[in-house]
Amino acid sequence: MGKRIIAQRRGKGSSVFRAPSHRYKGNLEHVRVKKDETVAGTVLELLHDPARSAPIARIRVEMDNGDGKWKQADERFIIVPEGVGEGDEIVYGESATIKTGNTLPLRSIPEGIVICNLEARPKDGGKFARASGNYITLLAHEAETGKTLVVMPSGKKKWVSSDCSATIGVVAGGGRTEKPFVKAGKRYHKMKSHATKYPTVRGVAMNPVDHPFGGGGHQHVGKSKTPARGAPPGRKVGNIAAKRTGYRR
Repeated sequence: MGKRIIAQRRGKGSSVFRAPSHRYKGNLEHVRVKKDETVAGTVLELLHDPARSAPIARIRVEMDNGDGKWKQADERFIIVPEGVGEGDEIVYGESATIKTGNTLPLRSIPEGIVICNLEARPKDGGKFARASGNYITLLAHEAETGKTLVVMPSGKKKWVSSDCSATIGVVAGGGRTEKPFVKAGKRYHKMKSHATKYPTVRGVAMNPVDHPFGGGGHQHVGKSKTPARGAPPGRKVGNIAAKRTGYRR
């Protein structure tokens, strides 16, 4: 019986594999507005969120409480696009102007506009294109089905509901991946904020007691890389219960 492999330790859970979620700012969802309602907010400051690669903004919005009087809502955090700074006004609603930082339903956004923080389903707060420098291009609307065709950051085309909201612009912080880490310590702290163990060691570089792939006269797996579904936890490494392997031809 060897040592517990990384997969077992991660499954058990410990501070090494636990994300520092107490430092995160929140889900950063869109401000929810009613149909034909427009809500304006002011950007108070730009901040760093350890949970993500892009900068975020703290805004103050004023919303209608339903009795005809206006009240100031609590301040909240949002994902901020490039070109939006402190003191700028951003607007949520179907009648908002097409301006960087404003959030509208897809049906109100013209074709060819670049958007970010797109919802997968109406009112879910935003799911796609939230990382630094990411954006989605709106291609076409289909009135008959109420769907909108968009190009995702991966280049894949996707149909989503035209009632889904999105923010105009590109997520701030673009070009992040072009700057090297230079030092291993910087990568360590970056991985630490995302609950990722760093550095990681290859299984074939370990001893037999540390990993099923370890040991041998030279670095090689030495056994099947496709363990069965019912294999014990200390053996479940590689392509677990794979139906097939290799290149698709």
